[in-house]
Amino acid sequence: MPQLSQLSQVYLSQFLWLAIALAFIFFVIARGMVPKIQATVDTRERRIAGDLEAAQKARAAADETELQWRNNMDAARIEGARISQEAKQASGRETEAKVKAAAENINLRVETAQAQIRKAVESARAEIEAVAAEATREMVARLTGINVDPEEAAAAVKADFNV
Repeated sequence: MPQLSQLSQVYLSQFLWLAIALAFIFFVIARGMVPKIQATVDTRERRIAGDLEAAQKARAAADETELQWRNNMDAARIEGARISQEAKQASGRETEAKVKAAAENINLRVETAQAQIRKAVESARAEIEAVAAEATREMVARLTGINVDPEEAAAAVKADFNV
């Protein structure tokens, strides 16, 4: 193999080019590109750490907001129940007042009706007494032929009605 027989003659030059290539790689890549990549990675890690910290703060704020919301909702429920209870009581008082007013109105009507009935009864009684007195006068006049004074007949009828 001719390539192997030349190896002893060219291997120093090969090592020289290998050293130049490795030096190029070391200085260009390791000294030029790696710091840029490392800076990008560090920036990314700082951004991620900042985002995580901001997320933790946001979560704590959200938890606090939720706690305040729950407290506000509980307070609103309690206030709503109180207002509802007050409305029920007010409605009960209004209903009671309306019922009382209606009962007073009904009692007033009943008393008025009873007074009208008493007047009608008294009027009817007076008319009945007057008719009875007149009938008594006529019966006595027909039966006995005696004319009775209208006042005496009315007094006699009244005496019989009161008994």
